[in-house]
Amino acid sequence: MSMQIVEKSGEGLSRVYGVTVPAAELATRLEARIAEVAPQMNVKGFRPGKVPAAHVRRLYGKALMGEVVEQALNETTQKVLDDNKLRPAGQPELKPSSDMEKVVAGGEDLAFEVAIEIMPDFEPIDPAGIELTKPVYKVSDAEVDEALAELAKQARTYEPRKGKSLKSKDGDQLLIDFVGTVDGVEFAGGKAEGAELVLGSGQFIPGFEDQLIGAKPGDELVVKVTFPEDYQAKDLAGKAAEFATTVKEVRAPVDAEADDELAKRLGLSDLAALKELLKSNLSGRYENSSRFKLKRALLDILDTKHEFELPPRMVDAEFAGIWQQVQADKAQGGLPPEDADKTEDQLKDEYRKIAERRVRLGLVLAEIGRKNEVVVTDQELTDAIMREARQYGAQAQQVFDMYRQRTDLQAALRAPIYEDKVVDLIFGKAKIEEKEVSKEELLEEDDLPEGYGG
Repeated sequence: MSMQIVEKSGEGLSRVYGVTVPAAELATRLEARIAEVAPQMNVKGFRPGKVPAAHVRRLYGKALMGEVVEQALNETTQKVLDDNKLRPAGQPELKPSSDMEKVVAGGEDLAFEVAIEIMPDFEPIDPAGIELTKPVYKVSDAEVDEALAELAKQARTYEPRKGKSLKSKDGDQLLIDFVGTVDGVEFAGGKAEGAELVLGSGQFIPGFEDQLIGAKPGDELVVKVTFPEDYQAKDLAGKAAEFATTVKEVRAPVDAEADDELAKRLGLSDLAALKELLKSNLSGRYENSSRFKLKRALLDILDTKHEFELPPRMVDAEFAGIWQQVQADKAQGGLPPEDADKTEDQLKDEYRKIAERRVRLGLVLAEIGRKNEVVVTDQELTDAIMREARQYGAQAQQVFDMYRQRTDLQAALRAPIYEDKVVDLIFGKAKIEEKEVSKEELLEEDDLPEGYGG
């Protein structure tokens, strides 16, 4: 006689099956396992491979029976899924109803319940029937020129001041020596020779740079400042200090010309190539914004066009993740202003709706992807792992190896790639009309739709 599987309940997306594996079958499996391991065993007092089965049972019977039970649980759970053609949403839950001690000791049948939450069955919308408007903004020449001027400003050089007045102005660069003291005593790191300081850049402690405006080469002056309360060197925070300062040079800024010369300094062939690069960088940014808005509109359609039951445990897990983040934000003193005056219950209610939307969208995208055989290739996953690992600098190799070993981390990387591939597939089939908009319209912060974590 072998195992029995009985459906106990089937409400909505939940299924519960009762499974019994008779003690006799477990015993037979145990015998087979002992026969398998005995020849490989080395036990004191026996020749290798000649340990009697009874002796193996005495020594390792309990451990081996544990393995047999574990295997029976996995196999029967898989059988329940296969026989009933179920697509589980998440891991099945197992609840033993027999005394496991007795089962392992061979004195009781293995009886347990398998609770399975199944994927809802629904027909997703046909991507070809979706109509979307894509906001686009074309980069203007004026904008490229503006970016070019900004670049020239950043590439400015400084030349010693000439002419009648050598006094320094805001924006000049000074070459200075200084020695800092607190209560007449020099402190570590408060001394420099030949330091370059651009007035108004805010590089030094607040108040320092202002006192050097109007200084001439050769001036010696005492700059008095107070270290900020939150200064990183704790022993100096909040203290009054004096810096004996000598001005060696006063240099005025010379803006770089936006010409072929500037382009070459930046590693490009000529000005035309530099403009082209600036234009494509700007276009890339706007294209990202266009895609973001288009995806957002698509998700709104997918959300409103599908109505089906959601797997409760999936929603609970999604909500738990969101709620944990809300609690963390709260602990760090920052709920968004619109949430600050809501009650805990109101917040929970809203965030549960967000969790439901995320689960619904995830299932719809997964179903459209499944129907269209979208897959994330090994190469795409490897590239994503490498991108992720590179962010850790010296630890890159360790991070890479960790991702290679852990399927849960791989799944977290695979999900957004899969989602983007499905979204692109839908964009490829949908009717998309482009609509020119102003730069402000394109870049205005969309409120993220409820339930979309961006």
